[in-house]
Amino acid sequence: MAAREATLKLWKLTVANSKELIRKTVYYGKVELVPPKPTDFPAIKSGFQNLISSAKTGKYRELTVREAWLNTLVAIEIWCWFYIGECIGKRHIIGYKA
Repeated sequence: MAAREATLKLWKLTVANSKELIRKTVYYGKVELVPPKPTDFPAIKSGFQNLISSAKTGKYRELTVREAWLNTLVAIEIWCWFYIGECIGKRHIIGYKA
């Protein structure tokens, strides 16, 4: 009986502590995982133009270590989302069904 009460108490504590985490996850999911709006396209276009001009002029060499690290993390995140999308689309982790 004591084990059951301890398990129930642990379960209630877990639920109580996870409510805030779930609330934050849902909030950031709604904010960060939405597709771009038409009003965002000019900013996206200028970002790509800045990226291309920076590659042509070599301005990327002037990045700080922090900026370069953040850019690397963003690239890894995009790469991971691409492969997660591929797995969702294939409905398999490895290969396509014939």
